Amino acid sequence: MAGVSAMLKLLSLVFMTLPELPFSHAAYYGDGGGWSDAHATYYGGSDASGTNDGACGYGNQIFAYGTLTTALSAPLFQGGDTCGACFEIKCASDGCLPGQPSIIVTATNLCPQGSNGGWCDFPKQHFDLAQPAFGSIAEIRYGHVPLLYRRVNCQRSGGILFQINGHTFFNLVLVTNVGGAGDVLSVEVKGSNTGWRQMKRNWGQNWEDGTNLCGQSLSFRVTASDGRVVTSYNVAPSDWQFGQTFSGEQF
Repeated sequence: MAGVSAMLKLLSLVFMTLPELPFSHAAYYGDGGGWSDAHATYYGGSDASGTNDGACGYGNQIFAYGTLTTALSAPLFQGGDTCGACFEIKCASDGCLPGQPSIIVTATNLCPQGSNGGWCDFPKQHFDLAQPAFGSIAEIRYGHVPLLYRRVNCQRSGGILFQINGHTFFNLVLVTNVGGAGDVLSVEVKGSNTGWRQMKRNWGQNWEDGTNLCGQSLSFRVTASDGRVVTSYNVAPSDWQFGQTFSGEQF
């Protein structure tokens, strides 16, 4: 028994000193993993123009993410934390297109409580799709269908985009076109004459900082919800102006 006790103490010490395993990005987003149940409706017209603006602050969503976008019920929207995230979805039954095709949509808006006959009410998992997205998986005439979904990585073309808005002492940066996880956990900004400054989420994917950064080249550091970090140095030149958009590195 004494030998067993000594062995257990040794194993305990070994496990205490083992390094933490690295975070698994693919496992976190279930790429190729199982499906979860939800329901889907649609909003906006056939050109998806009615889906512009919205709770993520993207403005022209069609310009930012095309027509395959969705509003999420509150449990999925998570107060805006999932803005920019990607979901693979497919119709589950009743009204599905032949072959039950799947598509990948980007989260760009909130489907508020009481919408679509209560389908967006807590704790339901619901996707209120842009009409072109709904029509890619189900017959429009049904209007509402059971859905299967899973979180997947986002495939983006080009770099992460930083649109600088606000005024001298209020920098409001809209972050779009984020690959990988798609949604953003934190954003930092660095002027050529400052150190790194943690920005505060204002709403959706708009991030604010109260420093006068005019006349300085700007760098940005983005941390995604999966813990991955990408840094874009000197993205905006020292003569940048409010309203301009700059492209940085990508995940």
